[in-house]
Amino acid sequence: MTFRLVIFLLIQEEQVTSEMEDWKINNTDRMEGVENNIWFMKTDNIERYLESFGKQVVNRSKGNLQKAGKGGKLEESIKFEVITTPDGFTVQFFMSSYGQFVDKGVSGTQTKRTFKDYKGKVIKTPYSYKNSKGHSQPPSKALDKWVVRKGIAPRDASGKFMKRKTITFLIARSIGRNGIQGISFFQKPLGLGLKQFGKDLLGSVKEDIINSITTIK
Repeated sequence: MTFRLVIFLLIQEEQVTSEMEDWKINNTDRMEGVENNIWFMKTDNIERYLESFGKQVVNRSKGNLQKAGKGGKLEESIKFEVITTPDGFTVQFFMSSYGQFVDKGVSGTQTKRTFKDYKGKVIKTPYSYKNSKGHSQPPSKALDKWVVRKGIAPRDASGKFMKRKTITFLIARSIGRNGIQGISFFQKPLGLGLKQFGKDLLGSVKEDIINSITTIK
């Protein structure tokens, strides 16, 4: 199952018109014959910028997972796609569905968890283990391979190695009670990318407008 985040961008007509007017005022000598031509806006620079934006967010997200020791399949699953339509542009980010729990955390039945969103604001996670109906803890079986990979093999009071089934149950119960702290591995790079997004995107729009006008001369 894949989690998908979509950012939809609509380059509004009034924004394009404003940029065109500014360019025309500063380039009156190059405007002769343009007014009566049919104008089609190119989008090469916009598309290149959105590709760069997507790669930056994905690479930084993967780097954050590596630093936290949570790479592997989740890291490999993070991808993006830029879709161009007559109405605008869509940037889609994909990752394994459990990535949203690693990113935003999960509240336990006894401990409430928070995370930092892409704006840097600390907010309550929307996910939680339930006290009554629903799952009060993750399934023990899901932790089996993780326990083996980590080499977790504690002994009981008598000195005997505990059964793996017992170990996974105790860990699952602890997670259910205490929850999972989100690490914002995706929120942070998304926020960094969006800080300059509007300004950089507008610059790309302006370049495409100039290129479009130059082409029809």
